[in-house]
Amino acid sequence: MNSSQFVLASRPIGLPSSQNFRLEKISLGDLKENEVLLKSWYVSVDPYMRGRMNSVKSYAASFEVDEPIKGAIVAKVIESKSKSVLAGDIVVGMLPWATYAIEKVENLRKIDIQKVPPGYYLGVLGMPGITAYFGMMEICKPQKGDTVVISGAAGAVGIVAGQIAKIHGCRVIGIAGSDEKCKLLKEQFGFDETINYKTSKSIRKEIAALCPESVDAYFDNVGGEITEAVVANLDFHARIALCGQISQYNNSKPALGYSILPHLLTRSVMLQGFIVSNYSERFGEAITHLTKWLNDGKLKYTETIIEGFDKLPEAFIGLFSGKNQGKMLIKTE
Repeated sequence: MNSSQFVLASRPIGLPSSQNFRLEKISLGDLKENEVLLKSWYVSVDPYMRGRMNSVKSYAASFEVDEPIKGAIVAKVIESKSKSVLAGDIVVGMLPWATYAIEKVENLRKIDIQKVPPGYYLGVLGMPGITAYFGMMEICKPQKGDTVVISGAAGAVGIVAGQIAKIHGCRVIGIAGSDEKCKLLKEQFGFDETINYKTSKSIRKEIAALCPESVDAYFDNVGGEITEAVVANLDFHARIALCGQISQYNNSKPALGYSILPHLLTRSVMLQGFIVSNYSERFGEAITHLTKWLNDGKLKYTETIIEGFDKLPEAFIGLFSGKNQGKMLIKTE
């Protein structure tokens, strides 16, 4: 069986380009016991992958140059040498960016696509949704009447985080990068107010106007100037879930902004950085709640789906200019 795969051709400096990826043809071997042959169906691209392209120690191992890039993928089982996972099953796992792959069944999870679209297992019922759940519930700790601000609000994590806050009776302000996204957040996902950071003359002043009693919790996906603006408006004993810093991922050297620490100190603010794998033993809890909210109509979701396996690098690079609404996915067929 022949397959095509994307490998990391070189480590990016700044914003990745198509030159950092290379498409290769490979030949797959024979199946061994408890292995399956998979055909990729939906492939996830995620901002955290940018960090894995660097040769630095982090919470996830670096991608190696000339080796396949790996990420979350929904795949169809084409052939099986397992009694638990059969041909025709749909599975999700951390797999190479390849049209076909061979994988051990213990690294895969069977999924049911009768009630929800397959891509949801890479989004609201996958890593982004689970991230939103624990960041909001464990760190932001939403209470009825709280004012909660979400940056990167129209992304795969932000959309879910904001709706979880709404489910718990909070007033939610979303920060996004276009009028279209801001409209979507209010009309489809129930956000109370939005700020378009690309057209705002002063994000800090807009937050102050929208949050006259200050901000109780901040779910941070972006960092940089937006976070500085939110922090200036935090209330005493506010909570910050430090989930992502997408505005900083392509910097070749650290950005120097004004220090937020005095604000955190004088207002007794709790800031906690977290990685979703910190809660790996509780993933089932998150999926149970997210599934119930979906089924009850309390939680809605959206996806940006690009057709064509060859579009993977383009879709990944598009994350950093905000080309996605909700989860960015590649559909291979």
